[in-house]
Amino acid sequence: MIKQKLTTAFGGEWRMRNSMDKEELPARVPGSVYADLLANKNMEDPFWRDNEDAAFALMENDWVYTCRFVADAAFFGCRRVLLRCEGLDTLADVFLNGDLLGKADNMHRVWEFDVLPLLKNAKDGENLLTIVFHSPNKAAREAFQKIKTKGSEECLDGFPQLRKAHCMFGWDWGPRLPDAGVWRNIELVGVETARITGVYLTQTHRERDKGETPVVDLHINVEVDRGATVCPYEVIINAPDGGGRTVADSPQIITIENPELWYPNGYGPQPLYTATVVLSSPDEGAPIDVWEGRVGLRTLTVNREADEWGECFAFEVNGIRIFAMGADYIPQDNILSRVTTEKIRGLLEQCVAANFNMVRVWGGGYYPDDFFYDVCDELGLVVWQDFMFACAAYELTDAFEENVRRELADNIKRIRHHACLGLWCGNNELEAFLAHGIWANCKQKADYTKIFEYVIPNIVKEYDPATFYWSSSPSSGGSFDNPQDENRGDVHYWDVWHGNKPFSDYRNHYFRFVSEFGFQSFPCLKTVEAFTLPQDRNPFSYIMERHQRNNAANGKIVSYLSQTYLYPNDFGAFIYASQLLQAEAIKYGVEHFRRNRGRCMGAIYWQLNDCWPVASWASIDYFGEWKALHYFAKRFFAPLLLSCEENGMETQDPNVNAQPHKKAAIKNNFRLCVSNETRYAHSVLVMWEIRDKNAEILREDSRLITVSSISSLWLEEIDVADLNIYDEYVSFRLVEGGETISEGVALFCPPKHFHFVDPRLSFRVKGDFIVVKAEAFAKGVEIQGANILLSDNYFDMDAGEKKVKILHGVPQKIRLRSVFDIGN
Repeated sequence: MIKQKLTTAFGGEWRMRNSMDKEELPARVPGSVYADLLANKNMEDPFWRDNEDAAFALMENDWVYTCRFVADAAFFGCRRVLLRCEGLDTLADVFLNGDLLGKADNMHRVWEFDVLPLLKNAKDGENLLTIVFHSPNKAAREAFQKIKTKGSEECLDGFPQLRKAHCMFGWDWGPRLPDAGVWRNIELVGVETARITGVYLTQTHRERDKGETPVVDLHINVEVDRGATVCPYEVIINAPDGGGRTVADSPQIITIENPELWYPNGYGPQPLYTATVVLSSPDEGAPIDVWEGRVGLRTLTVNREADEWGECFAFEVNGIRIFAMGADYIPQDNILSRVTTEKIRGLLEQCVAANFNMVRVWGGGYYPDDFFYDVCDELGLVVWQDFMFACAAYELTDAFEENVRRELADNIKRIRHHACLGLWCGNNELEAFLAHGIWANCKQKADYTKIFEYVIPNIVKEYDPATFYWSSSPSSGGSFDNPQDENRGDVHYWDVWHGNKPFSDYRNHYFRFVSEFGFQSFPCLKTVEAFTLPQDRNPFSYIMERHQRNNAANGKIVSYLSQTYLYPNDFGAFIYASQLLQAEAIKYGVEHFRRNRGRCMGAIYWQLNDCWPVASWASIDYFGEWKALHYFAKRFFAPLLLSCEENGMETQDPNVNAQPHKKAAIKNNFRLCVSNETRYAHSVLVMWEIRDKNAEILREDSRLITVSSISSLWLEEIDVADLNIYDEYVSFRLVEGGETISEGVALFCPPKHFHFVDPRLSFRVKGDFIVVKAEAFAKGVEIQGANILLSDNYFDMDAGEKKVKILHGVPQKIRLRSVFDIGN
């Protein structure tokens, strides 16, 4: 097979222009209209202040891209020559030398056009490829006038009818910037005899006779384009260390002896075998096409067995029911060409740094690049993969079904061989909303069932029957049967935040799997400065509210803040308090869910990242800065976790003006719990103390315990009826081999009412460490520094010293603060 890339990096000379203008500008492919206009200094940064409006208006126009190229002479001896477009965003007319090749209307699909009859050879001169991208704004409006399809209120009307990343039209964390362009690879493909169109690898794990090692049968199905000559092929399997090598001619099964199994992060290693399929000419035997992919040997499904609480929902890998820990992934930038391999790897490595074992690819964006799944394979991140349908009603037509069928086939075949793939999910939140009569009319509700419970599962069954399919998230299993059932399937829990309920409400629920729950905060001050002027830096300024897409959410943050902390005395303190608030909220939920392992088997918080600088639910902001939540996640997702379920004023009656008899009825007690998400038992020392505000010990105890593998162990309840809740707190830690591996504190009143004393925080830099010293109890200690990443931050500490490793950057302009500094 012959290929000639037409991208800029391979010599493609691209130009672009507004269809209403004659002036052409240099363009890069892959790229986009916004990326090219920015590169040519023909538009302002759309993320600065309210420049979004002007950028949105630009997409009222059509945009024309052209490329001149000389075709390789070898193409003219091929049976077929195709123009292969791996990503056209979204409504495009494609011309070669003035003749229309075809029209595209789905950014998630691969588009191929036969070009051999129109292709000029070198002696006849250059070829001219022209792609006209039509206005997505106009297309959405016109579609909405024809068929009323409703959805997320933050989006442009009509967005469900365009097979385009929905969040480009706006979301409750993202701007309305519906970009366009050639956003993935584009090339000429010459097919001489045949080509590989897909390779499907499935596994059977077999136990052999007693005393013998198990084996894995690798089933191989090589798909070749229709109408081609039948060709032989060779399969080569290379072991993870590159040492072992298995070669077979046109096999259906290859047996791998002594297999090295792939595990999610935290449960074992991630060895990857390399599979190579070489298609050969039936005459000469020369190679004519090659497919290569990495394969992790594992079993992976979702266990839905009936149990004492209802029905299990647990990812099961190699026979182990894992507790899923992670966050929801959205596009990393509204301008997709800026999502580089370096940024993808960097973000996913930061997931592993925070002890994730899963990421959920949310259905309102796009299917990530191959590189995303390669890195997830390497790092042991199981991927919950939504299909690209979210928060909307869809109208089923023959054309829509065919378009979706092609879209899913392309992406299933591209992704299915990856070890990280955990499940295919039909959509985000459609079943839950449509069940309550939101968005859809009667036909559209009926169409939902056809699309997600018949059409799509049949497509999955055709192309990837080995992978678990789940019709919607949240869902109890489909058919509009109580999609938010606590005892079956997965839930999206938003009563804390959208429902304004206190953090303590998490403890009223024992979900089987939580695939969304979240709490907002502001990004760090440096990020805010990237889109504001000094006069904008107020939570309720026009610009700050433009960079807050969840209606009235800044006020919601203030409302929750008023329940928890003193009123901040400056904007920086407000940002700091908002991040602590977010982190404490998610910690409250995750620790509760982990304590109830077995009943609950997953905590995936909303959300991992941002697509622009904004106040949002993310734990890592647009510029890659860790918020307090990501540091907290590293602790509450730790393989060995000691957590505390305290009971007192906040869980029973937080009213400071409650009747005396009600105050007297409050019972102060706590229970510690050790969560072990490793495959081994651990003997650990559990220690706790009651301390005063100066961190002096008033009462203490310790206990040596053994916690079984893959389990959660509750300790006995401790009564602390005599605790002075405004001056005393509980400190606890988990020690193994003399090292503290998990620790925390518990207050029995809101932090705003605790009588903190000034901890007189100080620090010194010692090699690669920052040593923090506190002279009294300090809560939420933040080490502020320019462009540094630390092993820990936003931590609680008793009086004494704590060493924090510098993972990245140079410790400059270091400042410290704690909860004591909020309002003081």
